[in-house]
Amino acid sequence: MAENNGPLKGILVADFSRILAGPYATMLLADLGADVVKVEGPSGDDTRTWMPPVRGGVATYYLGINRNKRSIALDLRDPDDLTAARELARRADVMIENFKPGGLARFGLDYDTVSTGNAGIVYASISGFGSGVGASIPGYDLMVQAISGLMSLTGDADGPPYRAGISVFDVMAGLHANIGILAALHHRGESGRGQHIEVNLLSSALSGLVNHSSAVVAGDTVPFRMGNAHPSLFPYEPLPTADGDLIVIAGNDGQFRKLCQVLGVPELTDDPRFARNQDRTANREALRPLLVAKLRTRTKDEWFRDLIAAGVPCAPINTLDRGVDYAEELGLAPVVEVGEGAAAVPSVRNPITFSATPPRYELPPPGLDEHGEEIRAWLRS
Repeated sequence: MAENNGPLKGILVADFSRILAGPYATMLLADLGADVVKVEGPSGDDTRTWMPPVRGGVATYYLGINRNKRSIALDLRDPDDLTAARELARRADVMIENFKPGGLARFGLDYDTVSTGNAGIVYASISGFGSGVGASIPGYDLMVQAISGLMSLTGDADGPPYRAGISVFDVMAGLHANIGILAALHHRGESGRGQHIEVNLLSSALSGLVNHSSAVVAGDTVPFRMGNAHPSLFPYEPLPTADGDLIVIAGNDGQFRKLCQVLGVPELTDDPRFARNQDRTANREALRPLLVAKLRTRTKDEWFRDLIAAGVPCAPINTLDRGVDYAEELGLAPVVEVGEGAAAVPSVRNPITFSATPPRYELPPPGLDEHGEEIRAWLRS
């Protein structure tokens, strides 16, 4: 096994989380050198059985968010297992959990109890709707997509609301949790004191809705579904070409001038209806057919080549496999092999590049209790 030179080398993470937000967060920490001990119940993380798709009898959902971890199965109702869990929490630098708020208190694994014996612990709790009035509400991403308002923004203007294609707020909450953890570790380095971090999916959603939530709280404006259109920019949507749609973007007046030059309609930039972004947005129904008339004369790949060369943002609408292929073409190396030999598992690489302390890809996603014996022995030592 390669030497661990990650920036989080020496940090022990007790991972009492499951499903997506917590495991995604701890996988990223593990990639960066943290020693992550994944604590599972006797039946294992639910995502082990969320299939299809599947690889080697294990759900690819589980495989995608659990590399570089060691697994121990603990039944917190068993006295010996509970002792092991408490000892792990006592030794940990970081503990992360997404039980129902307050759910670990009956096991003596809540922050107040754990921090009594481990004053430096950084303890992160992830919930759906916070630890106050919303504590009893189950925290599923789809619920938050609905309650936050995201679904009201997704879909055609005259059609039903839609969910996003991924559990976007689970991922966002996991990232927010990691920001909090790293900040708290920095604070601990200066003060010697740990702290309790709380992240909930609804707050992550409202923060992540950025310009839309800002429109509500700062502009007294309620956004609405616009299909693929943008409320504040045009063009910023798919437009038809000779063989399919192409995403075309003019994020500023300079990009619009370049777009018109490549399309062969430079006169549009002199039209007062289209001179500035706010003009184009207000007159999008007049501008759209003028752009489409030119775009339909060539294929999307031809326009993509020439528009990108001119500095105009645009993109074909790919399937996910083609998205991976394109990242390969750009030299981004999106796929890594985690582990060695027949046990290696293909995985999407950590998106962060470090010049001195690169991510590691050593341990494939663990089987249930795969490292239980060695972890128990270590905890008894």
